[in-house]
Amino acid sequence: MPRNEPTQVTDGWDEGRSLKRRKAVRYGVPVAVAGVAAATIGLVPAFAGSPDLPKISAQDLIAKVAKSDVQQLSGTVRVSTDLGLPSLPGAGGAAGGFGGGQAGAGGKGGDGASAAPQNKLMELASGAHTLRVAADGPEKQRVSIIDKAAEYSLVHNGNEVWAYDSGSNTAMHSTAPDAGRHGKQHQAPEGLPKGLKSATPQDLAKQALKAAGDTTSVTVDGTATVAGRDAYQLLIKPKQAASTVGSIRVAVDAANGVPLKFTLTPKSGGAAAIDVGYTNVDFAKPAASTFSFTPPKGAKVVDGDKEAAKDRREHGKNLPSHQDAKDFQKNRGGLKVIGKGWTSIATIKGAGAGLPSGKEQGAGGDAAKFLDSIGEKVHGSFGSGRVFSTRLVNALVTDHGTVYVGAVDKQALIDAANAAK
Repeated sequence: MPRNEPTQVTDGWDEGRSLKRRKAVRYGVPVAVAGVAAATIGLVPAFAGSPDLPKISAQDLIAKVAKSDVQQLSGTVRVSTDLGLPSLPGAGGAAGGFGGGQAGAGGKGGDGASAAPQNKLMELASGAHTLRVAADGPEKQRVSIIDKAAEYSLVHNGNEVWAYDSGSNTAMHSTAPDAGRHGKQHQAPEGLPKGLKSATPQDLAKQALKAAGDTTSVTVDGTATVAGRDAYQLLIKPKQAASTVGSIRVAVDAANGVPLKFTLTPKSGGAAAIDVGYTNVDFAKPAASTFSFTPPKGAKVVDGDKEAAKDRREHGKNLPSHQDAKDFQKNRGGLKVIGKGWTSIATIKGAGAGLPSGKEQGAGGDAAKFLDSIGEKVHGSFGSGRVFSTRLVNALVTDHGTVYVGAVDKQALIDAANAAK
């Protein structure tokens, strides 16, 4: 087991606003990730020694995680992601705006594009990053992404949400009137983008443990010191040979059951593909000032609610509706999941039009050559198609347009296509 000395990061929220760093929560301090792998962020290992802790069974350790109800903490997170994909720069799109906007302030060309969360958070899908996080219950959260030359902060306090990009000196303000209320004690606020809701060590561990059925081996594999705290290491391994997941290691705080670190290593070996955790952490109540935000002097302030409403008025008719989505699934045969456990494969039935075959002349032939350079041509009783691979997720797109995708090896995709023909 590799061990590195804990990374030291300066204390304090230092955007010139004297906001002190403190604590965060089990249900999820906003940190995010995008892409088909769904949870592709991570933390550089922060192991330092193996503490001598009382013996505990895997079943009891899982129960300890489930019963953990820490409501406050703060800390520093080191994020690294290696899926074998090219780096993804921040990109605009019709994915996000505060308060559920389809595009709005997060949309391409919006006045607050540089401060919109979806644009910045796309960067976390690859490379290495440092974040500072804090939370105090379901209504107060803060995350800052620390870059070499700039800092991006997202602050949720009650029904207010602020996003600030120091690089462009742009702040966006939105409202989240139902955030954290009505008994939603372990959910991220409704006013924050969906991508912010499930990318902490705690949430990733919870997702992994949901798969811990008869297709999974779960053991306690020693102890470690993570972010200065004694922890047990829970080792999760798929029993199914076709899975591309080698193992998942979760460091669980020995005192309170909070997952401090989540590391997913592909079966192919090498660096972790998904690795999430803390380099320092404190489980005390944060200072109230941590969640206060005032735009710096000279900052451009954008009304995120108005931007989202404007975008819906201007582009809403062009955005897919719920019925459009239902019609798409109906026409395409619907999204189905075949298999179980770690070798589940999602499939969308094609409508007869697939990828360029290479027989076309001109642009079609050029497209086929490009696809051949990034995907492997495969054949089976289903016909032919191309497999596109990352270190974790593989996808088969048949020449008839049917898609098979999962964290499984190439042969599993071909077998699934052959069985479905």
